[in-house]
Amino acid sequence: MENKSNTDKHSFYSNRFKNKVAIITGGASGLGRAISEEFCKEGGKVLFTDIDAAGKNVQEENQKRGYQTTFLKGDMGDEKFCEEAVLETFKRYGNINYLVNNAFSFTATGINAKTEDWMRSFTVGPLAYARMAKAVHPFMKKSGGGAIVNISSISAHIAQKDRWTYNTSKGAVNQLTKCQALDLANDNIRVNSVDPGWIWTQETDKAADIDGGGRKKWDPIWGRFHMLKRMGLPIEVARPVLFLLSNDASFITGTNIMVDGGYLSMGPEGLGEYTINAGSQ
Repeated sequence: MENKSNTDKHSFYSNRFKNKVAIITGGASGLGRAISEEFCKEGGKVLFTDIDAAGKNVQEENQKRGYQTTFLKGDMGDEKFCEEAVLETFKRYGNINYLVNNAFSFTATGINAKTEDWMRSFTVGPLAYARMAKAVHPFMKKSGGGAIVNISSISAHIAQKDRWTYNTSKGAVNQLTKCQALDLANDNIRVNSVDPGWIWTQETDKAADIDGGGRKKWDPIWGRFHMLKRMGLPIEVARPVLFLLSNDASFITGTNIMVDGGYLSMGPEGLGEYTINAGSQ
């Protein structure tokens, strides 16, 4: 099945983020990288973090493209690193307008989860999101306001087998977003979250290549859980994130946008395995 996202037709506002500065965590691959690149295309400057040293290669590619980015390697579970990322951003660019909390630990464990599994899920997840928001707050306040987007997941809303740690921590992100939005509103800082569905990233690519089938085989199989009958692409998450950061969303805060191809709205009947003919009775 061909992915019909038409991403090549996605338009963007030239210079919408000219001279604006964003911190994007987990920006070396997947959603974080897509958000960073799209932000730069519109004139913005980015400091992106990642635990993966491959971020250096991404930084080199960004420079070749003329993007103004800085890569900082580190673990978002480290409180000192969170503070360092914010201070380094201000040092480099003299301002902080936006924050995208994207880095997360995919520690998906159920009844046998150990304490360290829970701690990893929360320290790299909602706790890091909270620490980053606290750290950027004085800089955003000084500049007259800003916007924060927290990347959550459809997993925050549903039960999935053997995923106590991940789903619980993602659920915490959604509640944290509402509380942050309330507390930061007086400083003109908007806070929203985005819940992606199944998105093609390095992790899903690995899963799809186990049997050699790749995207061509697995997109229609995994895609059937979505109304659009396909999985999403990173740029399709990046675009809504940029909307929430921009002034186009100036009256939107404390809310969550589903970027899930209709995943959460579709019940089991939508899978097409069972049909109900009301006229047969």
